[in-house]
Amino acid sequence: MEFTISGQLEVRISPDDVGKRVSVRSLTGPDEPSATFTDTVGVLTSWTDGVLKITRRDGTGVSLQESAVVAGKTVPPPPDRRRGVPAAAVPELQEVAARGWPALETERLGEWTLRASPVTPHGADPVADQPREGFTARGNSVLPLGSCGLDWETALREIVRWYAARGLPAKIQVTTEAGGGRPGATRTDERLAAALADRGWTAERHAQMRTGALAPLADREPDARVLLHRELSPEWLSLYGRASDDSHSTAARVLSGGPSVWFATVPRTGPEAAEADGPPAAIGRCVVDGRWAGFAAIEVAPDQRRQGLAEAVMAELARHALAEGASAGYLQVEPDNTAATALYDGLGFTVHHLYHYRRAPRE
Repeated sequence: MEFTISGQLEVRISPDDVGKRVSVRSLTGPDEPSATFTDTVGVLTSWTDGVLKITRRDGTGVSLQESAVVAGKTVPPPPDRRRGVPAAAVPELQEVAARGWPALETERLGEWTLRASPVTPHGADPVADQPREGFTARGNSVLPLGSCGLDWETALREIVRWYAARGLPAKIQVTTEAGGGRPGATRTDERLAAALADRGWTAERHAQMRTGALAPLADREPDARVLLHRELSPEWLSLYGRASDDSHSTAARVLSGGPSVWFATVPRTGPEAAEADGPPAAIGRCVVDGRWAGFAAIEVAPDQRRQGLAEAVMAELARHALAEGASAGYLQVEPDNTAATALYDGLGFTVHHLYHYRRAPRE
């Protein structure tokens, strides 16, 4: 926190700093004898009628009485990312990732994109029944790049109506923290997160967007265990954990979409290979889009783990992406998936930014 030369805490922020990242120290229970200091770091999303609202990196909001603030300062931008990690602005990666995981239906609301990939269970009417989840949150949420061109209330009513017509809950993808880059190189959505929180939109499905260089990943001997193919096969889908029987048709259309898609499969060997209907040992997916290669669905069968299959799948996909002219990779992972985050740490994929989804309240 800030101290003056005399050792006193000092408030160095004002309402003019709304939209900036700040660090604030305040008193909890200032009228109580046992009042203590608490520190809050995040983006100052509003300062109105004597109340400061700060949105933390996980999207949660904190309201502080101006009278309780004893110190505050703006926080400088994070340092440059370490050498070898691809540089990119948040909007660039969001747009590339959206092309690499294309929704079945999209519609524009100003510069925002409404995305839907509904799944219809056998014998069900998706509109008459209660709203249900579509195939992945990425394929069934609003991507809020730029301005929607409407006031909050009108825009949210239109979004809720659009998703309800498709039997889906309304969700908005919200970016709340950039992990690196220079000032102005990134764009995050703390003010949007605060506005949605004020209107009862709840946070869910927190995730990391990670990036890494392809060349080090592919710098190993080719692995003959990994087979690459352009077409999505039933065998590949049989190991993919996010595709239920009802969603196979929708999943196949989303997974096969994108500029240049590759699927990787590691067939089983040994006695279990005789089980023709069994799932493969490992799978993966990669979509190449210019300089970017997006990795997804890196999965290994439980009884086939600890054989280096995930690394082998990613290395072979990276090798093909390099051959098509890509140089950087990206992937998305939930932070509580400790096995996956450890794998990606070891392969040099670092956190670029964080995001989560906001779900509309039930009416």
